[in-house]
Amino acid sequence: MIGKISSICSIALVLIGMSLYSLARPQTGEMARREPHLSAAYGHLERAKAELEKAAPNKGGHRERAMQLVDQAMQECMRGEDYDQNRPR
Repeated sequence: MIGKISSICSIALVLIGMSLYSLARPQTGEMARREPHLSAAYGHLERAKAELEKAAPNKGGHRERAMQLVDQAMQECMRGEDYDQNRPR
């Protein structure tokens, strides 16, 4: 029981941290102009995250894992944008 509560708290902390990262680094208009497909993918990921958050948590941990992977994909999109903006031309 304590292990389950600890796992839930750990997942919640990870998700809160990643959500704060997403809020601090929102999708930019520059991203939409320079990379419309990357921007569209980021928007789809935001919608997927919102739907997963609304889903019932009785999926054996798979919902939580999916939410982590969506957050990871969002971070990769932002890293791609950062790379594109900072690479030598």
